[in-house]
Amino acid sequence: MSEVLKISLPDGSVREMPAGSSPADVALAIGPGLAKAALAARVDGELVDLTRPFTGDAQLALVTARDEADALELARHDYAHVLAEAVQALWPGTQITFGPATDDGFYYDVMAPATRAPFGMEDLPAIEEKMREIIRADKPLRREVWSRQALIDKWSSEGESFKAEWAAELPEGEELTVYWSGDDWLDMCRGPHLPSTGKLDPAAFKLMRVAGAYWRGDQNNAQLTRIYGTGWLNKKQLDAHLHRLEEAAKRDHRRLGQEMDLFHLQAEAHGSVFWHPQGYVIYRELEDYIRRAVQDAGCKEVKTPQVMDARQWEQSGHWGKYRANMFVIPDEVPNTDDDGPVISGDADWMALKPMNCPAHVLIFRQGIKSYRDLPLRIVENGCCHRNEPHGALHGLMRVRQFTQDDGHIFCREDQIVEEVRSFCQLADRVYRDFGFSYAVKLALRPEQRFGSDADWDKAEAELRQAVIDAGLATEEYGWEELPGEGAFYAPKLEWHLTDAIGRTWQVGTIQSDRVLPERLDASYIGEDGEKHRPVMLHRAIFGSYERFIGILIEHYAGKLPVWLAPTQAVVATIVSDADPYAAEVAAQLKAAGIRVETDLRNEKINYKVREHSLAKVPHLLVVGKREADEGTVALRTLGAEHQKVMPLSEAIALLRAEATPPDLR
Repeated sequence: MSEVLKISLPDGSVREMPAGSSPADVALAIGPGLAKAALAARVDGELVDLTRPFTGDAQLALVTARDEADALELARHDYAHVLAEAVQALWPGTQITFGPATDDGFYYDVMAPATRAPFGMEDLPAIEEKMREIIRADKPLRREVWSRQALIDKWSSEGESFKAEWAAELPEGEELTVYWSGDDWLDMCRGPHLPSTGKLDPAAFKLMRVAGAYWRGDQNNAQLTRIYGTGWLNKKQLDAHLHRLEEAAKRDHRRLGQEMDLFHLQAEAHGSVFWHPQGYVIYRELEDYIRRAVQDAGCKEVKTPQVMDARQWEQSGHWGKYRANMFVIPDEVPNTDDDGPVISGDADWMALKPMNCPAHVLIFRQGIKSYRDLPLRIVENGCCHRNEPHGALHGLMRVRQFTQDDGHIFCREDQIVEEVRSFCQLADRVYRDFGFSYAVKLALRPEQRFGSDADWDKAEAELRQAVIDAGLATEEYGWEELPGEGAFYAPKLEWHLTDAIGRTWQVGTIQSDRVLPERLDASYIGEDGEKHRPVMLHRAIFGSYERFIGILIEHYAGKLPVWLAPTQAVVATIVSDADPYAAEVAAQLKAAGIRVETDLRNEKINYKVREHSLAKVPHLLVVGKREADEGTVALRTLGAEHQKVMPLSEAIALLRAEATPPDLR
């Protein structure tokens, strides 16, 4: 290595530094302010510790709190280590395993010493206080390289059986690193880390909960305690996050679904939804809306079987890639091997469909298709079943039975970009009708995939070009490419919606697939009279009705737009003398297409107002003797402070306008 290193900085300048220098030395050379603010560095693009020496000339970008993504990842990683150190300081004999950063915090899996019960919520305040003590001590975080055997010996001698087991599986000769916290605690870790614990804000984290976890995720292994925390760069960020959690709890679709009598779930059909009349109104409104939208886009609706022969799934590739998540149906006890059921001529294996695409290929294959028939756009509100793990199920957001607004476009190579561009425009209109902003992302080829690199190159380029043509490949639309996150058969565009409290939900998608048409032998006759493979575009806008309804409930906190509300208006009486007029008002509203109910109970009007507000009814039309005499109503709108008295005809016109779906206005 040269005695003088040339370190290139983001502004284009070059600093000459002596051999053995580190990013911390460069920061100090630039100025004491930067040296104090620096948290880590990117050297030739790799995130490293500030004190990591350069190995040669390099590109350097110093990381400060302004680089929020990197800074948060570092901080959360360090909070996890401080958590483990605190637990072991409080309860010697505790075994530690691993503790990664997460999207909004961190966790660490630990095993309590044999002398005490597993850790619980009651232990969190003491752990938090010990963590703050470690942070305030500003202990330096120092990296060292150890041999594999030295690690095994250390962990074994200290009774850290989990760490010793892991160290024994690390490759011999690989550079293995540990990080010291001060001079009295260390953990095995690749890093990088902040320069010291004092770079963390002791007021910017909170331990949230504990849960059971199995060592290495295997239920046959020892059960550990997972301690979850949330960690941020400062208290303002923490407070904002806790407020979001509080707001999210208020918007929880499971609670609101019960209050609004929309649906329920129970063990007798675990992972499937029981839609109540009110909830099914929302479902049907969405179904009618998307049916109109896709028909306008030139799609033809189809219906395919729920159960198909397993050989079809084997040919499509799903049997090998997705079998663990499929519900299979044998007609007799099958042969099995270590990988599961064996398909043979002795058993007629069937499977509930986890997706609709193979069935749509079979529709395409009926009859001879010409290049003139393309593009062929078919859609299905298809009910699918996936054997999701019990612990992954979550209200409407993750279920085992769901219905997709699924569709497939079979097209020629020269039609792909235009078809995808048109879909981008359709998706834009739909999401805006529901009040969402969104980001568009391109998920690129995964490591394990079907198809040639040449086909993947074409598919990715076509999707990218379509987004450019649609005007969505911009910062405004959050355009981003996601390496390795495509499906095993195709790259895909993803639509990530942003809800009212800033959370994002991945819903719509379109995928450009050359694999399935090949595997299932789909073809058309080209202009040259020869057979050609179509390209298959998989597309959905809602994703699934169940999940989309859950997102809508939480986005609107139950206060759905009038056109989606199960009950759009209630006519409530103040006195029984107004009952006949209330019935007349309700009849006229119903004739105008409004979903209306009457409340003629002998209850005080304030009680009725509270009850219908809890049910999130958009409009309450209050009538008494005066309103009956004058032909008026007192209109109370959900969320408004005051009621407004108006002629019945005016109220009907107002409600009819709001009750009209946005695509029909």
